[in-house]
Amino acid sequence: MTWTTTRALVDASVASGSAVLAFNVITLEHAEGIVAGLERADLPGILQVSENALRFHDGAIAPLVAACREVARAARVPVALHLDHVQDLDLCQDVIASAEGIGVSSLMVDAAHLGYEDNVARTAELAAAAHRVGLWVEAELGEIGGKAGAHAPGVRTDPDEARAFVAATGVDALAVAVGSTHAMTTATATLDLGLIERLAEAVPVPLVLHGSSGVPSAMIREAVARGIRKINVGTALNVAYTGEVRRTLASDGAATDPRGYLRPAREAVAASVATLSGEVLSA
Repeated sequence: MTWTTTRALVDASVASGSAVLAFNVITLEHAEGIVAGLERADLPGILQVSENALRFHDGAIAPLVAACREVARAARVPVALHLDHVQDLDLCQDVIASAEGIGVSSLMVDAAHLGYEDNVARTAELAAAAHRVGLWVEAELGEIGGKAGAHAPGVRTDPDEARAFVAATGVDALAVAVGSTHAMTTATATLDLGLIERLAEAVPVPLVLHGSSGVPSAMIREAVARGIRKINVGTALNVAYTGEVRRTLASDGAATDPRGYLRPAREAVAASVATLSGEVLSA
């Protein structure tokens, strides 16, 4: 069994000066395709389910997360399970209470939409509760653009503030705003590589890059060289998935069996994961 923890995968990335890729899951086909792609690349990775994905599934935590757990357990490469961008306080508390039973090893406490002091207070309280049950905790400072209604574009993470934030909250990793934006469908964003380097020097925890689908692979490799240790990927998979569904249905207007268009969509996710893994984590 190669089911593992986020802490183990990120610690290994820190030790090797590399990074681990974390892929967003919305449907079972996403999870299966992600793991198939990781197996082709012969690399470990993280399946992550966001608060928005849980809302799509009517707010239920267990069904999709438990499915991801079983996919991870059957993988031929190490795979961990993470809850991403959890803003709702009740949901975060529910995740912490049920984490062991559903197989989650980490979560992101996302209070970056709050003011700094409130972000610190909320994050510190939830990180302490999560640590008591053995969870690895990620947080965000400096709002990363692209999430409607929650995140403002253009805000950068300040290294001195980041140092104080990590010390005050006790988090295990920090998602930083360095030029990427969520939900970009083209890789045209430019990262502030100097800022990444300064942030890596300022804080004693690994840095996380969100919005990587909008960043060219060569620049992501540079970001890893400067200190990024976890890379979140979501939109690129959805572009591949949805594009294949559109193509398949357009070629057969009489199609009614979902397996006919979900199978190639799942394969498109696998191919995207394998390709991206090779481009970003190649030697």
